Amino acid sequence: METPYKDIHKQSYLFFSESKLIQQLFFVMLLLLCTTVFVSPPIALGLGLIVANVFGHPFLEWNQKATNYLLQFSVVGLGFGMNVQSAMAAGKEGFLFTIISIVSTLILGTLLGKWFKVESKTSHLISCGTAICGGSAIAAISPVIKSDEKQTSVSLGVIFILNSVALFLFPAIGHYFKVSQSDFGMWCAIAIHDTSSVIGAASKYGPEALQIATTVKLARALWIIPVALFTAFVFKNKSGKVKIPYFIGFFILALVANTYLPQVQIFVPQLVSVSKIGLTITLFLIGAGLNRKVLKSVGFRPLVQGIILWVCIASFTFIWIVLF
Repeated sequence: METPYKDIHKQSYLFFSESKLIQQLFFVMLLLLCTTVFVSPPIALGLGLIVANVFGHPFLEWNQKATNYLLQFSVVGLGFGMNVQSAMAAGKEGFLFTIISIVSTLILGTLLGKWFKVESKTSHLISCGTAICGGSAIAAISPVIKSDEKQTSVSLGVIFILNSVALFLFPAIGHYFKVSQSDFGMWCAIAIHDTSSVIGAASKYGPEALQIATTVKLARALWIIPVALFTAFVFKNKSGKVKIPYFIGFFILALVANTYLPQVQIFVPQLVSVSKIGLTITLFLIGAGLNRKVLKSVGFRPLVQGIILWVCIASFTFIWIVLF
C-alpha cells in the first residue's frame, strides 16, 4: 500500500509529465503552422514571443543551435533565387557605404558606452553587433575579447530585442514613405542587425528588396574578420580566434550554380520556397528564445546604448539612401 506522501509525489509527477507533453505538442503545432502560407515572418516572430513568455519553450536547450543551422540553410537556399550579375551590382553599390557605416557605428557605440558607463566588453559587443551582423558578429567577437557569459548574453539580448522591433517597424516605415524596393533592401541590410530579420523584413517588402538586402548583408558579414582582428589588437589578445561565417561561401556557390547551370534552375522555385519557410521557422525560434529571463538580464544602460546607436544609424542611413 502506497503512503500518502508517495501518492502525492506520483500525482505531481504525472501532472508535470502531462503538462510538459502538452507544452511540447503545442510548440510543435505552432512550428508546423509557421510552414504554411498563413504565417509571415513577423507573425512567426510574434508567435515565438508569445510561446516564450506565456507557455514556455519546452526545447530551449536546442533553440540556439537549431536557429543557427536553419538560418544558414535558408540563406544558402535563397542564393539559388539570385544571379551573379545582380548580386555583384548590389554588393558594389553598398561597398563604400558599408565601410563608412561600420566605422561610424563602432566609434559612436564606443562613445555611447562610455557615456552611459556600460561595461567595456559589453559595449563593444553591442557596437559590433549593430555595425556588422548582429548575433553572428557577437558570436565571432566574444571569444576574441574573452567576454564572460553575462556580457555575451546581455549583448545578444539587446540585439535580439531590437531585431524584433525592426522586423515590424521597417516595412511600415518603408511603405509610409513609399521607399523603392532597391532603397529599402539597402537600408535593411545596413540598419537591421541580424541576417534573419533583414531577410524577413525585405521578403515582406518585395523580391527586389530581398535580393539586394541578402547580398549586401552577407557581404557586410565578411567584415567580421577585419573587425575581429582590430578588436584583438585593441583588447591586446593575440590568441583570440576568429570564427569565419563559412556558409557565405555556399551562398556564393548557389548564386553561381543558378546563373551558369541551367539544370539547377528546374529546382529553383522549390528550393527558394523551402528556404523562405526555413526563414519563417527561424524567426519563430528566435522569438521563442526571448523569454522573461533574457529580457530581464539585459539591463537599462546597455539597452539604452543599443537603442540610441541603432536609431542614429537607421536614421542616418535612411536619409542618405532615400534622399541621396
